[in-house]
Amino acid sequence: SLASTAITCFTRGLDLRKETEDVLCPANCPLWQFYVFGDGVYASLSSVCGAAIHGGVISSEGGAVRVQALPGQENYPAVNANGIQSQVLTRWASSFSVTRIKNTALEAVGRTVSTARPSTGKRPKKPLDKKAGNKDCKADIAFLIDGSYNIGQRRFNLQKNFVGKVAVMLGIGTEGPHVGVVQASEHPKIEFYLKNFTAAKEVLFAIKELGFRGGNSNTGKALKHTAQKFFSLENGARKGIPKIIVVFLDGWPSDDLEEAGIVAREFGVNVFIVSVAKPTTEELGMVQDIGFVDKAVCRNNGFFSYQMPTWFGTTKYVKPLVQKLCSHEQMLCSKTCYNSVNIGFLIDGSSSIGDSNFRLVLEFISNVAKAFEISDIGSKIAAVQFTYDQRTEFGFTDYTTKEKVLSALRNIRYMSGGTATGDAISFTTRNVFGPVKDGPNKNFLVVLTDGQSYDDVRGPAAAAQKAGITVFSVGVAWAPLDDLKDMASEPRESHTFFTREFTGLEVMVPDIIRGICKDFLDSKQ
Repeated sequence: SLASTAITCFTRGLDLRKETEDVLCPANCPLWQFYVFGDGVYASLSSVCGAAIHGGVISSEGGAVRVQALPGQENYPAVNANGIQSQVLTRWASSFSVTRIKNTALEAVGRTVSTARPSTGKRPKKPLDKKAGNKDCKADIAFLIDGSYNIGQRRFNLQKNFVGKVAVMLGIGTEGPHVGVVQASEHPKIEFYLKNFTAAKEVLFAIKELGFRGGNSNTGKALKHTAQKFFSLENGARKGIPKIIVVFLDGWPSDDLEEAGIVAREFGVNVFIVSVAKPTTEELGMVQDIGFVDKAVCRNNGFFSYQMPTWFGTTKYVKPLVQKLCSHEQMLCSKTCYNSVNIGFLIDGSSSIGDSNFRLVLEFISNVAKAFEISDIGSKIAAVQFTYDQRTEFGFTDYTTKEKVLSALRNIRYMSGGTATGDAISFTTRNVFGPVKDGPNKNFLVVLTDGQSYDDVRGPAAAAQKAGITVFSVGVAWAPLDDLKDMASEPRESHTFFTREFTGLEVMVPDIIRGICKDFLDSKQ
């Protein structure tokens, strides 16, 4: 795959689909038109080519750039570099970095080798069953093993034996659990990925071959790295299957686990901690944070922590741990706001908006929708346009991929007419949310309007909220604040948004996404 994708001056990070993508920037993009947020790590709202020039990867003559997707962060700084002034952004859901592309011929060779995997083609039925593994245990598991000086070479080997036994008992196979291993020491090292092996024999062999690294036990650093990097689709993670990290800790970590635990939960990863040889009373003074287990695990309910007194005679501990890892319904952290919500957009199509502003509204909706993992088992999006009348543009079950949803949003035609927002809310509650009200996802309605409604909005909005729908109201131009507050869920301040100009919608995108995620998390506590 030597080919780089040609992109435009305005292609943003969030328009790219892959974790790592090689792109070709055109020459002579007008520098003053670039939107760039951050420095080195750029919010995915940024123009890719703008970020590449800002970061000194290419000049305004364009050229090839490698774009690496990264998690979101807070406080992207404003920095003036190479003729581009980047802007501040307080928070965004995803980021990217840009680097020069080195000798691609070599990389292409390396890449084809590493992605070769046993084909699950049309084989005779019989031998497949052993290969299929334990179908009742659906899990993608990273074993995060302790490779620090704390554990030492001898106990490291006992740890490898234990992990091997767990791997065998899990019943690894093409349709069963998949596992990989990461070693935590000074710096984390991913030893092998989920996609590398689908048979227990191969996994056992790979575990035997692992070398002891030594160094501080920077478990927090390793946990964060694993949560962010290990479970990508390219590395073999499967859609809709619980992601699990089993952290083995001999003694205690040298760094802090709290932030890593938060990151893992945000990424929908279930963290287990297996602690061996807990710190003694004398040793507790050396531990940075005595509550390290509680801070890192998925939920502090006892299920996700597991203790073994020593690495000797651990066979009896194998089966109970395997049973935990295969308890699909206990994986409380698999559901995140990104993959477990239904968001309905109620779009004002009244004549005061006009065609070009209507496009800005659709772009705003696309940018919110884009942040979510849309699929038949994930989040879902629906859209209704209203004047005096209502038109369902598409319902929650009509499109189950991000691409199809975004293309359907682009193709919405502007109706033009009056404004009956109350009626439209009732219509949407009944016809769009009605069919999914008993489903597993949490329901959200985002109402966008630019003016006074001719009918009452308070009654219909209260009925929607009573039906379990959280309402955000977004007003533009002449939308009266009283109407917006009357429609919004409690606390009204954080569910009501307003901007004078339609161009002001874009900066609200992260706030709406954050609001949805906050409500989602609050509902789960």
